[in-house]
Amino acid sequence: MTREQLVDGHGRTIGDVRVSVTDRCNFRCQYCMPAEGLPWLEREDVLRFEEIERLVALLSQMGVADVRLTGGEPLVRREFPVLAGMLARVEGVRDLSVTTNGYLLERDAEALAAAGVKRVNVSIDSLQRDRFYEMTRRDSLPQVLAGLEAAAAQPQLRPIKVNAVALRGFTEQEAVPFARFARERDFEVRFIEFMPLDGDQAWTEDQVLTGEELREIIHAVHPLEELPREPSATARRFRFADGAGEIGFINPVSDPFCSDCNRIRLTADGKLRTCLFSLHETDLREPLRSGASDDDIEQIVRDAVWRKELKHRVGEKGFRQPVRSMSAIGG
Repeated sequence: MTREQLVDGHGRTIGDVRVSVTDRCNFRCQYCMPAEGLPWLEREDVLRFEEIERLVALLSQMGVADVRLTGGEPLVRREFPVLAGMLARVEGVRDLSVTTNGYLLERDAEALAAAGVKRVNVSIDSLQRDRFYEMTRRDSLPQVLAGLEAAAAQPQLRPIKVNAVALRGFTEQEAVPFARFARERDFEVRFIEFMPLDGDQAWTEDQVLTGEELREIIHAVHPLEELPREPSATARRFRFADGAGEIGFINPVSDPFCSDCNRIRLTADGKLRTCLFSLHETDLREPLRSGASDDDIEQIVRDAVWRKELKHRVGEKGFRQPVRSMSAIGG
């Protein structure tokens, strides 16, 4: 079945949904949550596999063809590859990908590839074990790198992207080693500016190490050439001038890409968010569980998406940080 294309009130076509399958995580990254963690959702509050499948199928009928599975850490969700397989079989889903911290990826890479996942993003904030521990509060770099290699061994999982959150006073030392990593291996490294989505709600703009600053650090050692930006892309992509790979910079704070944003988000407890920084959510779980028809839910989704924010307003006067942290929203 095909339904009318999903669009927002600013004329932007919505084609991408980020689906959080759990708010739980086995890391405690400084930019995401406190060392002691956060209160987790109760199990009955989390969407069941069949509910996620139904919503993804409905969205795909409205032209939302790209599905990214996130958390928390999605691989801690029991039988997660089963869910991936269910969604890969949904008619209209063109691209199914996963964002993970990589800790359990060595265990699950083969199963995810077999299930139909096409791409994997692995979050790694340092290639040095002690500094990795400093950022994540977990001594897990060897396991994460093993997971990265397990994903690389699956030819169906391409491209494999490595994401590093950029914090001033930390990531300056990581820039060139990550550039070298991107040049030597078939991985696309991307730096993501630190956003006000931390569980401590302690974000300040002076903690943001901008993508342009990182680009200059790398360019001084390995000259870069900018590549054309694809529509709705989050990353500014650059190739190394000598042809040895590429690197990207996601700059939501210093260089927002809101004007052609095509993304919506579904939290683990079934709330539709039209922007990472939304102050309001639309409950889809209650209609799902109270017998609403697909047509009913479609109208709820359309009404919410029509009100999608024009921009996130980070850095502007009066900006308010969302109550939920990144781990609870879904990356």
